Amino acid sequence: MSDLTIHTDEELVGLSLEHKRYFGELVRRYEHKLGAYVRRLGQLSAEDVEDVLQNVFIKVYQNLNDFDRSLSFSSWIYRIAHNETMSFFRGRRVRPQGHKVYMTSEMFENIASDLNVVRESEKRYDERVVKECVAALPEAYREIVILKYFENKSYQELSDILALPPGTVATRLNRAKARLRSALHTKGITI
Repeated sequence: MSDLTIHTDEELVGLSLEHKRYFGELVRRYEHKLGAYVRRLGQLSAEDVEDVLQNVFIKVYQNLNDFDRSLSFSSWIYRIAHNETMSFFRGRRVRPQGHKVYMTSEMFENIASDLNVVRESEKRYDERVVKECVAALPEAYREIVILKYFENKSYQELSDILALPPGTVATRLNRAKARLRSALHTKGITI
């Protein structure tokens, strides 16, 4: 088998349709990213995240024939992960009561620079408060903030993943940022 890292996701989809062994590279590429995304959507145990991911990859494999290779595979697989996570919550008839937001310094810089909240002298304090404020956002706003700033998705990818028109994505993201700014202001971080 050749070096699989030279293939795009879309090429690997085509190869996976011909030979099942290529699908493993898609799993390898997305397993960690999707696991982090699922954890950010709600506080799930490691076993629950594994269950959701297993369902995601089963659905992806079962629907490879339906994937339009002219579109972004990343958006498609994130959409499936989003739907499977929401189905998991519905199946358990529970909504996560709390949300643990995992944020690297790079993610903090990404969101903080867009919201103009970085003050170097208080960076560590601000990072903790931003995590708390993101976790407290209503689900629709938290999802879009996580996808935009933590997963670095474009507006088009957000539209594809959330199955929303681009205008709605822009509106929802602006409202989410406004709520986040307000929450940060109540925590003493002025913007």
